[in-house]
Amino acid sequence: MATSIAELDGKIAAQAVQIPSMYGRIDFSITPERFTIAPDAETFLAPEFSVWRPELLANAERVARIRAYTMIGDIVADAYAALTPSHGFRKLVTMLTEACDHGVENVKGAPPELVRFIEAMARLPPWLDMKLVEEGARIERNAYAHRAPFVIRGALIGTFMNKYAALPMALTGALSNESSARRTKETATFFTTTVMPGALDRHGAAFKAAAMVRLMHAMVRFNILRHGDRWNAEIYGIPIPQVDQMPAGMISIFLIAQAALRDGRAAFTPAERARAELARYRCFLLGLPEELLADTPQGVVDIFLTRHATLRHGFDDTCRGLVRATMTADLTPDHSLPSRIHAWLEHGFAKMFFVTNVTRGDKEKAAEVGVRLGLADYLGAIAAGLLIASRMTVYGLAARIPGLRDAADRSLVRKLTKQLASYGHAEFTTNADRYRPAHA
Repeated sequence: MATSIAELDGKIAAQAVQIPSMYGRIDFSITPERFTIAPDAETFLAPEFSVWRPELLANAERVARIRAYTMIGDIVADAYAALTPSHGFRKLVTMLTEACDHGVENVKGAPPELVRFIEAMARLPPWLDMKLVEEGARIERNAYAHRAPFVIRGALIGTFMNKYAALPMALTGALSNESSARRTKETATFFTTTVMPGALDRHGAAFKAAAMVRLMHAMVRFNILRHGDRWNAEIYGIPIPQVDQMPAGMISIFLIAQAALRDGRAAFTPAERARAELARYRCFLLGLPEELLADTPQGVVDIFLTRHATLRHGFDDTCRGLVRATMTADLTPDHSLPSRIHAWLEHGFAKMFFVTNVTRGDKEKAAEVGVRLGLADYLGAIAAGLLIASRMTVYGLAARIPGLRDAADRSLVRKLTKQLASYGHAEFTTNADRYRPAHA
């Protein structure tokens, strides 16, 4: 049963009482500048969807939920992160790692906050079908092995196109090429890990990675909010609210939902349903409330676009710096000839992906934000596209042949294992010493 708006309002206000060191300075009675339902406001909604904005805003309950989750963090992870002054960040990381690997009951001196954190993640939602999740992961392995390495950079910079949502990343010091490369690889590591066999089980690698990502986000909120000069809640709400985690987790299923609606279908196909279940459970482990995880094509599109239709447009030098740092970050493991060739292909394809999917083909707008396509980029994008299509086609055909299906899947798992190794060890941590003050 969906949480009522009154209950959500109670959860918003309760944060200041439950975690005063983090939320005590926030006036939760305000509606931050970032959230708008003004009819004439310029929002993050893409131009092709702007005609739908009045209809989206007409659903008062859904709009109220988006507003509520704009002001809600991650209460169990935040409470654990707030123990940093008494326990130290490294100890919190160590205890969380042990809890994921061996069970929280085996962690010596585990604080109640850690117990509640793990219990919240380990709770299986009533709608969950793990067989569907595993099938969705199996289907996604082809794309993650062959397409994802070329689009991760372009997709990531798409999340930096709004100053209200992007500011927390900038405050953590992610404007440097080194930090951007690390964050890009960690993002690729997390999503790739989730499609590995059994990774989303209670003691699987993706479950542990999700816990670490949640702690990292909670630490960002804690380190920003405990200092009064680092954040303006009247403008930005709270750092990394639930609605800002929805796009990255649900973008793949949003695109599938759009395609289903264009085909006149009100329901997902079995394969699409499996991929949707994977995306929904992955988001659930990341702490997203179930009310944001729609399970029908129309539901996914509506909740996704309502978030964009109420997020005020804003692009500034902070966004431009994040885009530039991420686009120029060196993701290669070495400088060998194969690595340089891959870098050329990846850069070209990532830029083309950004222009096609984020700026909707507007090359001038892409250039304005720092993504310029040159001849080398076009050639790299074409070559990468042909390489991706050929590999995915071969494995897609093999997946349909009973005698080859399992062998092809084992081959994909091996490819993904090597891919994860090339990304290096993902720490999912944040360094408070590198934070800088926010300016309104």
